[in-house]
Amino acid sequence: MLPISAFDPEGFLRELQDWTPEVAEQIAAGENIHLTPAHWEILELLRAYYQRFDSSPAMRPLVKWVAQQLGPDKGRSIYLLSLFPGSPAKLGSKIAGLPKPDNCL
Repeated sequence: MLPISAFDPEGFLRELQDWTPEVAEQIAAGENIHLTPAHWEILELLRAYYQRFDSSPAMRPLVKWVAQQLGPDKGRSIYLLSLFPGSPAKLGSKIAGLPKPDNCL
């Protein structure tokens, strides 16, 4: 379990290398989310997106990326909202240990 100082005021990791699956569980628990295989599938895609594009995706690019990687059934806003309520791009990035997407409030 990471100390509170490892996170910024919004709960995002300060250092990407501090992320582990256990840290993801810690962050998710703080957001009242129990990570299922469906969550992990999206978290892995978020991390792959970051590796490829060196940024966290906003909602539209996230939906498009998920659709390209997993098909149209999962590449839909409503599906992502069911996993990461409120702002899937922001919340998913947070749990994936990535920086906050640029255009998320």
